[in-house]
Amino acid sequence: MPGVPILMYHSVRADPPPETRGLSVDPGMFAAQLGLLRERGFTPVPLSALAGLRAAPGSGPYAGAAKPICITFDDGYADFHTEALPVLESFGYPATVFVTTGWLDDAGPDAAGRPLDAMLTWAHVKEIVEHGVEVGAHSHSHPQLDQLPDGALHDELTRSRLLLEDRLQRPVTTMAYPYGYSSARVRRAVARAGYSSAYVVANDVARERSGYTIPRLTVARGTSLDTFGRIAEGTHGFFREKALTKGYALVRRSRYLYRKTTHHG
Repeated sequence: MPGVPILMYHSVRADPPPETRGLSVDPGMFAAQLGLLRERGFTPVPLSALAGLRAAPGSGPYAGAAKPICITFDDGYADFHTEALPVLESFGYPATVFVTTGWLDDAGPDAAGRPLDAMLTWAHVKEIVEHGVEVGAHSHSHPQLDQLPDGALHDELTRSRLLLEDRLQRPVTTMAYPYGYSSARVRRAVARAGYSSAYVVANDVARERSGYTIPRLTVARGTSLDTFGRIAEGTHGFFREKALTKGYALVRRSRYLYRKTTHHG
């Protein structure tokens, strides 16, 4: 299949706190980016359309869509509801939000981890689903999954999915790895936890419509409109980012093995 760009956003906010500033896109720039997609003939499609097209090529409401592209958001920041959703709706574009369930503003006894900014509430999550936004899981407390022992890993993956399914009363079959980190062990655990697909960063276009390492493309605060155009068109190489990711994967694998060895030693 031709590559499908899957954009990865986090926050859309004019005045983000330092913790999210680098990955928070200004609302005006976000609107300009969606406008560029329209000008260049892209057709934003939901993530579910990609898997559906794989199962039945040429069928479904997005069959034959010109220049398909997907728009995703990680973490579940409150500004998705206040800033991003109105812009998306003004363009008629679908999106997916990967929610960190333990970070939600009213997580209550399920609260876990340390949110970096104001987060969605459960009522917001239900509302955005009613507006056609797809929701996936992003773990429960946003840990580095590849560093967790098997039991904690299983809990992070299943707890987030079950909480979302219970509150939304619909299946949740997709997830995105916190920080983009995964490993073969983590991917096996994701499959066992009941997910049919999972998303990494990788900064590449998606050439498969399903799997547990589907790549996405980072859109950050420093992404100019010209650079965004090259990202959407698949011509931005992300060479520096890919080199750093590959090297860090080796470091992370060694770190996990060291912890495992010393723990059992």
